[in-house]
Amino acid sequence: MIAIIDYDAGNLKSVEKALMYLGNEVIVSSDADVIAKADKVILPGVGAFGDCMDKLNQFNLVDVIKDTVKSGKPFLGICLGLQLLFEESEESEGVKGLGILKGKIIRIPKKEGLKVPHMGWNNLDIKEGASLFKGIEKSPYVYFVHSYYLKAENEAEVAATTNYSTLIHASVEKDNIFACQFHPEKSGDVGLKILDNFAKL
Repeated sequence: MIAIIDYDAGNLKSVEKALMYLGNEVIVSSDADVIAKADKVILPGVGAFGDCMDKLNQFNLVDVIKDTVKSGKPFLGICLGLQLLFEESEESEGVKGLGILKGKIIRIPKKEGLKVPHMGWNNLDIKEGASLFKGIEKSPYVYFVHSYYLKAENEAEVAATTNYSTLIHASVEKDNIFACQFHPEKSGDVGLKILDNFAKL
C-alpha cells in the first residue's frame, strides 16, 4: 500500500492515477494513522513553501512524516514535496522546513531568454546507481514547474541535476528518502518508470 499525503496542497489525482495505472494499491489520506500503516509514502506539493508548511502543521502531519522517514519505509517527495524536506526556502523567509535533509531552496536566478517560473521539459544528468532512475536511458527529459530550486548541502545525496539558468539539484536520494523537483506523474513513460522504481523498492 502506497499512501499519498493529502494536506490540501498537492497534485494528488495525477500521482494517484499514475500509481494505479502501474498496478499499485494507493490511498490518499490526511489521517496520520492511515499514513503510518502504509508500506511507502509520497509527499506531493504545489504552492508556496510557507503555506504548505502551515498546512502540514494544521493537519498534524509533520510527526508522521518524520516517523515514516525514521522507520526506514521508502518516502518520496515530489516538487514542493522535495523542497519541504529541506531546512528553509527563500520563498518564505523565516519559515522552517521539515529539516530532514540539509540544504536550501533558492530562487532561480534571472537570465536573458529564460522565464521564471521554469515550466517545461528539461533533460537530467543522472548519477550512476541512483535507485529511482534504474533502467532509464541517459539524459531523459522530464517535466518541471517551479520558481525555486534546491541547493543540497551534501552533493553525495544528489541523484540527478539539470541546468536552467543555473545548476539545479533535480533529485535526491538518501537511504530510504527520495525526492524529485520535477513531476514524474507528468513526465510520460520516463516518469512512470521512476514511479514504478519507487513502488518496487
